[in-house]
Amino acid sequence: MKITAVCIGASQKLPGKSYRSGIDKRAVGGPVMIDRLGLVGDKVCNKKHHGGPDQAILIEGEQTLDWWRAELGRDLPPGSFGENLVIAGLENGDVAVGDRFVLGDVVLEATAPRMPCATLAAWLGDPQIVKRFAQVGRPGIYARVIAGGLVEAGMDVALTPYAGERIPIPRMMSAYGRLTQEERTRMLAAPIAERLRKRLQG
Repeated sequence: MKITAVCIGASQKLPGKSYRSGIDKRAVGGPVMIDRLGLVGDKVCNKKHHGGPDQAILIEGEQTLDWWRAELGRDLPPGSFGENLVIAGLENGDVAVGDRFVLGDVVLEATAPRMPCATLAAWLGDPQIVKRFAQVGRPGIYARVIAGGLVEAGMDVALTPYAGERIPIPRMMSAYGRLTQEERTRMLAAPIAERLRKRLQG
């Protein structure tokens, strides 16, 4: 696998919205530093739901983006879903919580699914996109930074599977609905994002 794009966004108002968002990510050339809060220079405006140490980086697999391009019948340049990294050879559904991406000196750990929201719908101009994401179960992958460093397009990416019980990232979408106690226990035993952990414990 390889990084095909590193994407950074600036704060701006979306059409028809009063708030600011950093969802408009654009691919950049050259190396970019990743620290514990993500790509240096990338703007996160809604810190209640996005960003932070456990959702520092949003990853999309090129295979998943190709599926969405066919499904939506439109071009989706790198960054279209607000992702920070696009990885060739990666299908999002193959990733489980706790899996680690190794990119040179950088190590990222999958923590949670990226749930679609009204901001994404406004950005894409598609009011049905939130429902479609929920129906098809192809979310992006949030990751925490285990080790920071420089990343750039063209870098090799290795995926190290989580040693514990595997819970696929798409399956984690069910954490936002009704769960059995067994499912809740399994998810809480995995290295999930703290926002999601608090939701499950609440």
